[in-house]
Amino acid sequence: MAVRTATPVTGWLLRGSDGRLTAYAPTEGGIARWTEARPGGPEWTGPELLPAPDLEPYLSIAQEPQGYVRLVGVRRRSADERTDTDVVTEVVYATQFQSGRPLTHWRSIGTPHHADWERAHQIGVPEAVCDSVGLQVFVRNAGGGVCARRQDARGLWGPWTDLKGSHVLDSLSSGVTSDGRVELLAPASEFVLRWRQDEPGGPLQRARNIPAKPAACSSTSVPTADDRITHFWRDTTDSALHVLRREAADDPDGHDGPGAGVVGGTGSGPVAALRATVDGRDCVVLAQRSTSGLPAVAVCPAGDDPSDVHWSETGEEFASQSAPALALDASGRVVLAVIGEDGRLWVARQTRAEKGFALGEWGRV
Repeated sequence: MAVRTATPVTGWLLRGSDGRLTAYAPTEGGIARWTEARPGGPEWTGPELLPAPDLEPYLSIAQEPQGYVRLVGVRRRSADERTDTDVVTEVVYATQFQSGRPLTHWRSIGTPHHADWERAHQIGVPEAVCDSVGLQVFVRNAGGGVCARRQDARGLWGPWTDLKGSHVLDSLSSGVTSDGRVELLAPASEFVLRWRQDEPGGPLQRARNIPAKPAACSSTSVPTADDRITHFWRDTTDSALHVLRREAADDPDGHDGPGAGVVGGTGSGPVAALRATVDGRDCVVLAQRSTSGLPAVAVCPAGDDPSDVHWSETGEEFASQSAPALALDASGRVVLAVIGEDGRLWVARQTRAEKGFALGEWGRV
């Protein structure tokens, strides 16, 4: 089963309500899925094919508090004779309610451009997040701004809303705090654009732009403290990893100094980030595809702005159009996963046999 990814994402490894980890990746004809045979591994089942005809090779994944997994993508299908176009473009989603169980049917939520198929064909890849109410989906629209659609607590979808913005690149990234507040980041040609909820379930409010030269398809937004989402992106000039500094993120009026800091180390694609306990300390584990093509890992204190972190390479070279993923297993150990050049899932698990952060041997699934 050949995995095919056009736009790399990091959030494709998740732990279900039963404690088992599941990995997802686009493949010919649908989604490849691997599932731990039991919580904490080491055995896995898969890959198995979850059919998704005409789905583009991209997947945004969000998880609800009760463990339900929402998969969101773009479907481009041949139109019938009743439609004045050759191809119909739709944002679609499916739900997995339990680890290893079938998905629901793929359902369409359309696009911000409705039946204007020429403009619908120009949308970017979707970004999905679950807040305190339900699923929200964001896309770059044909005009270069951002549009959103959200599901309420009853499962009903509201209309597409225009969040504004301009010159937005693929792809967007979002994160949700422990109390259910969403923050959204959109890389643009001269800035990173931001929106956030002031209260759980509230409307997204525009925050000030941060001057930057972000690379497309390089941003990540992850919770790194109870009340904090940290945003990362790569610079177009040198592929260095940048971070939105805490004071810039917290000051909507822009009275602080420069908004972006350099994390250190170069690589490609978005960085995976995960809050975890290392030697009894609250930390953030980072993983990226290094310039050598190998996975590289770093650890920094949670709540601080990462700066000049030390990267350690590990494992084998993995696919250039993919990104690593991080998750905590049922035992609280960090699990790092990549899609190898052979299209197989490769997994390494944190070992606690030595001081500091260390990964055990890599295994191919």
